[in-house]
Amino acid sequence: MATAKREIEEVFISEADQYLFAQGTHYDIYKKLGAHVSKMNGKVGTFFAVWAPNAASVHVIGTFNDWNEESHPLEKMGPGGIWGEFFAGINPGEMYKFLITTPSGEKLYKADPFANYAERRPGTASIITDLSLIKWSDSAWMTAREKKDMNAEPMAVYECQIGSWMKHPDGTEDGFYTYREFADRLVEYLKEMKYTHVELMGIAEHPFDGSWGYQVTGYYAPTSRYGTPEDFAYLVDQLHKNNVGVILDWVPAHFPRDAHGLADFDGTCLFEHPDKRRGEHPDWGTKIFNYGKTEVKNFLIANALFWIKEFHIDGLRVDAVASMLYLDYGRKNGEWLPNQYGGNENLEAIEFFKHLNSVIHGSYPGVMTIAEESTAWPKITANVENGGLGFDFKWNMGWMHDFCKYMKLDPYFRKNNHHALTFAMSYNSSENYILPLSHDEVVHLKCSMVNKMPGYHVDKYANLRVGYTFMFGHCGKKLLFMGQDFAQEREWSEARELDWYLLDEPLNRGMHDFVRELLQIYRSNKCMYEIDNDWGGFEWINCDDADRSTYSFIRKSADGKKKMLFVLNMTPINRENYTVGVPEGRKAKLLLNSDEERFGGNGSVVPKTIMPTEASCDNRQYMLTFNLAPFAALIFEI
Repeated sequence: MATAKREIEEVFISEADQYLFAQGTHYDIYKKLGAHVSKMNGKVGTFFAVWAPNAASVHVIGTFNDWNEESHPLEKMGPGGIWGEFFAGINPGEMYKFLITTPSGEKLYKADPFANYAERRPGTASIITDLSLIKWSDSAWMTAREKKDMNAEPMAVYECQIGSWMKHPDGTEDGFYTYREFADRLVEYLKEMKYTHVELMGIAEHPFDGSWGYQVTGYYAPTSRYGTPEDFAYLVDQLHKNNVGVILDWVPAHFPRDAHGLADFDGTCLFEHPDKRRGEHPDWGTKIFNYGKTEVKNFLIANALFWIKEFHIDGLRVDAVASMLYLDYGRKNGEWLPNQYGGNENLEAIEFFKHLNSVIHGSYPGVMTIAEESTAWPKITANVENGGLGFDFKWNMGWMHDFCKYMKLDPYFRKNNHHALTFAMSYNSSENYILPLSHDEVVHLKCSMVNKMPGYHVDKYANLRVGYTFMFGHCGKKLLFMGQDFAQEREWSEARELDWYLLDEPLNRGMHDFVRELLQIYRSNKCMYEIDNDWGGFEWINCDDADRSTYSFIRKSADGKKKMLFVLNMTPINRENYTVGVPEGRKAKLLLNSDEERFGGNGSVVPKTIMPTEASCDNRQYMLTFNLAPFAALIFEI
């Protein structure tokens, strides 16, 4: 991906710009507010602009004027509160901040809310950069994306945090790979494992590593921890050229109190709601955006479009949606303010989501919005026209909770909790779901996925293989957090890299190979993903065998030509001559046996092909008979 010189144009803010921003519909406002290379009267420099309606004065300070607080004042451009000015001779690479003086004379030193690049932490200054120099070579991907209906496509997401995926051997304190170095290694890994998408945590600029990027101060800036905006664009470009989609975590729910950030931006509650009962998260110690203010909504919606347009992002996973929808989220009685009708629904946030999703889908077909929403709020993924919020997918947190709870149980007690693995199908058609086993499931003393499993060491791995098979067979798109695909044994920490050395251990290498084969089967067979939100794509064979803790079901394609049969044994008991009903007398072909020695299993033998017997079983006309080993998962093509 090459860069090239461009013809520099004059950047200015017109009355129309101010009007649209005040209305909340200036979707390119990031091209006007912030710091932009510009030309005026034949001179090249930078145009600075910031929204600070309650400021008494605004100056820009930086390396270009030795942080002089008087030499570069901005002019208030109208009643909407935008301040701006062009200064010749100020070039990309210079650091800067806005010095905002409040009516009381207090001085606030603020990073630019619209900056595209920032000083590496612990520094907090913004840096002038020019995104227009980025050139892309992913046109084939972008063209194909517009025509895709992701509901009918395979979607296996690798959730990843760059700074802790792998540490650089150069011995630096942080050990961060640059975006470019990471791109080369990640592309190789994702291609080997057959993931379709990567979801990147913590890309927007944030001051504290321990927040994992969920407390953002620079919404329009890829974090400088790993390089420049051009470096980040290279990462996206390389992923696209290798047919891997890119999803970003996006955090419109809250922001931190850091003095250089959005909080009390012009001496008043400019971005946050002024009432603490709506403007602060008591649990998180953060500020909440004021979704009823048009300029704030514009800031956020334009930000979503910025990542999609300027960095070719394929999807936004919206963090903490429930905290936005419910006014009483995380609050006790008396700590929250009801809406105008006395309810706990945040009407402004509801309207924000409808606006956001309508604009994204109307402007960028093929781009996904994904809600991390943990309640039973209806119609998260229904069209706005039909009373929904308009998201493409919702993380199925209920499935995740039930799955983890069940898999942690001693197998003796699983028979009393059999419904935990069948319940999600009872509501599966209500939304378009993603099944997430995310970073949240492997932190804060929750244990890694493999160490959630009961039994001896080898049993833990067998349990996890059968659990992953259930996940990949179940309706819904798939998401695994990094390290889970080779059974990382320690909990995840942002401070260290994954335990890649475990791949030298037979059980971990076996898990890695097993997940790769699951991913290959998933991507290669339409019946595994084509119908994920309808009973037309899923059929229970036996969901009631609680006493033996076995499950069997079929996945079906739209044309009905190919079916996959899944049979799962959730106990350490060998089931000899196990029978399962099938709807047709067609020969069954074994595709995957989780108990093979190469995966770390005991090497139980199941015939590669089995001819059904015409005999009633599970209310079907035919049946298959085979040995079902302890903690074994079998996938047949039927």
